[in-house]
Amino acid sequence: MVKAPQKTVTIEQNKKSAPPDSIPLAPIQKLIAERMLQSKTNKPCFYLEAKADVTELIYIRPKIRKTLGVKITTNAFYIRALALSVKEFPLMIGRLNRTDETIEIPKQINVGFAVNAPKGLVVPVIKDAHNKTLIDIATEEKSLTEAARSNKLTLKQIEAENIALSNLGVYGIDSFFGIVPPPASTILAVGNAIRTVIHKNGRYLWRKILSLTLAVDHRIINGDYASKFLASIVDKLQSPENLI
Repeated sequence: MVKAPQKTVTIEQNKKSAPPDSIPLAPIQKLIAERMLQSKTNKPCFYLEAKADVTELIYIRPKIRKTLGVKITTNAFYIRALALSVKEFPLMIGRLNRTDETIEIPKQINVGFAVNAPKGLVVPVIKDAHNKTLIDIATEEKSLTEAARSNKLTLKQIEAENIALSNLGVYGIDSFFGIVPPPASTILAVGNAIRTVIHKNGRYLWRKILSLTLAVDHRIINGDYASKFLASIVDKLQSPENLI
């Protein structure tokens, strides 16, 4: 009995015949993709990293909530420290004009913070953040986050960002580098506060150490200036009583 020849199908042929899995992009995802590509293509960034001892910050946060009756996230502390440091180093929110001949510095410090919403990443903005108290920032951050997660953010609530914050510490990420949004020149990326043994004043102590990283547009800001700015943020987070 003669067997009929069997047809050999290669893996490559199978791939061609099988329809590929596809996930349609939501409009917000398309916008994010375009903006991130624009930033990576046009902004020559450099990156800095520093550590902050946030043991005291973590310790006093629940006390503030109990005393003032307001839930204050660590993000609220980061936003306030970022805004106050920009006030000292205004070039961090500078931007090139259309002719690339001058640097424009906005009068307001508007901090955008990343929120993972159902339809993708969104960045609500706390405007005039340097003139707001920690409680003001905490209250507004809560309201904006709730609006983002229920897809109720308005255009006004996501515009005019000139510096950004991205916090992945809640996901257990130790450190990372963010991509500077197109309207900004700087993004602060915050990781997880890790319980670490340090040597201080002749003693070994358990402390909560936080990783902070900056991505900075080198066309506008140099390394020396950005280093001082990051040191200012570290100093403020290590003295959280001055942020209240």
